[in-house]
Amino acid sequence: MSKINLACLVEDDPVHIYLSKRYLESSGYIDNIQIYNNGKEAYDGLKADWESKKTLPEIILLDLTMPVWDGWKFLDEFTKLPIEKQITIYILTSSINEADRQKASDYNAVKNYLVKPITMQALVELIERMED
Repeated sequence: MSKINLACLVEDDPVHIYLSKRYLESSGYIDNIQIYNNGKEAYDGLKADWESKKTLPEIILLDLTMPVWDGWKFLDEFTKLPIEKQITIYILTSSINEADRQKASDYNAVKNYLVKPITMQALVELIERMED
């Protein structure tokens, strides 16, 4: 498994931000982490990075329930951008709703749907399977 230069976490809950960031850093697979507190902030930041040809993340961990723009709005808008680089998106949410899980599978960019709280082991397995 090769290292991931940049991971992006889109999450509004400070506890989940802390845990996810700590797990990502401790995994040994991630060099840099971007954190956005809602979908609009993430969209604006990633779009600006893409337009200015800055490095984009290889992986996005995306919460669904956030203020301003939720994860669905982010996905709807972000997937419209003609970004050529493959960015793997994992839904990381507290929603156990089967309709949400099904809706997530409708997005080609979404690789998996994980219910919080995530464990260190689950996160490492997710990263290791990225190349599959």
